[in-house]
Amino acid sequence: MEKAAFEGWLESVSTSFLLLNDQQRNQSLDQLISLSGAAQLRHLSNGLETLLKRDFLRLLPLELTFYLLRWLDPQTLLTCCLVCKQWNKVINSCTEVWQGVCRELGWRIDESIQDASHWKGVYLKAKLRMMQLKDQEAFETSSLIGHSARVYALYYKDGLLCTVFSVDYNDELDTLVSGSADFTVKVWALSAGACLNTLTGHTEWVTKVILQKSEVESMVHSPGDYILLSADKYEIKVWPLGREINCKCLKTLSVSEDRSVSLQPRLQFDGRYIVCSSDLGVYQWDFASFEILRVIKMQDPANLSLLSFGEVFALLFDNHFLYVMDLRTEAISGRWPLPAYRKSKRGSSFLAGVTSWLNGLDGGNDSGLVFATSMPDHSIHLVLWKENG
Repeated sequence: MEKAAFEGWLESVSTSFLLLNDQQRNQSLDQLISLSGAAQLRHLSNGLETLLKRDFLRLLPLELTFYLLRWLDPQTLLTCCLVCKQWNKVINSCTEVWQGVCRELGWRIDESIQDASHWKGVYLKAKLRMMQLKDQEAFETSSLIGHSARVYALYYKDGLLCTVFSVDYNDELDTLVSGSADFTVKVWALSAGACLNTLTGHTEWVTKVILQKSEVESMVHSPGDYILLSADKYEIKVWPLGREINCKCLKTLSVSEDRSVSLQPRLQFDGRYIVCSSDLGVYQWDFASFEILRVIKMQDPANLSLLSFGEVFALLFDNHFLYVMDLRTEAISGRWPLPAYRKSKRGSSFLAGVTSWLNGLDGGNDSGLVFATSMPDHSIHLVLWKENG
């Protein structure tokens, strides 16, 4: 067919093709493909490769590629790494993507590390650790045997586990504070062993004392001030760490004015927030304003106790299990079975170990002691992080 006649025929066919519906167009293409030889099929394959199978990760600017990758879920990202070497190289070089998926898992992010392969490795380790928590495979148990009588209280600090009563101390101040069943809090000089002050005002056993620097400012304290917190069955008292006689309480916190709701002996203070569990749930106060910021209601708060509270996770337990709660969703991320242990009402026979991971796991702080409690056979039962494979 001559060129002019062919061009006229092609124009006519194209016009007619545009008048067809989608089904008719597909049938027309099927008919033409069935009539095509090897040369036409090869031409069609090459054309489709260009039109329909464009490699956007290769063609787009790297900034746009990274932006698109941020919308993919982690499992899809890992699958995309298997497509080809080029895709694997591009995806593995996107620091922000892997930092983002680590952050979603509650992992602590160090912005100074911009090595994408590092964060991909952290994500894979984080994913494994979270699966272990869910499947009750994150921890292991051990025992300390040697006492010949009941262990009433445990204390853990800087990797050392001791059997002592409720105290706290500060080497810089040369000060130790203690709570007592006589409703008082005493301030001691560590080096001299002399009692410097006795704080009164509690009407129940003082089951917890905490000595900590304030990190915020309010009407009654400034950042850097040393603050003493003491708790009994119904109240939390905030004291200035003064050595003067008749030191006055700065603030008294409670969850019910008529004392109808009891506080559990699990007090926590990091300089910014006060956290305590009660018969209604877990309460969090802002230390600058002393206002209640958050109340986490639980199905069985009378039996479910708080061990430790962080920025991302909380550690709780009852008579049967140790629980890890994701504080962003208030859902339980994992649990670990506990033996029949001695759960003292005053809260001195059990404790949390290393707690830095509660502010976000980082791939290195998921190690060491998680939980310890005394047992009826006078041993101490330990729950430890299992090495992440």
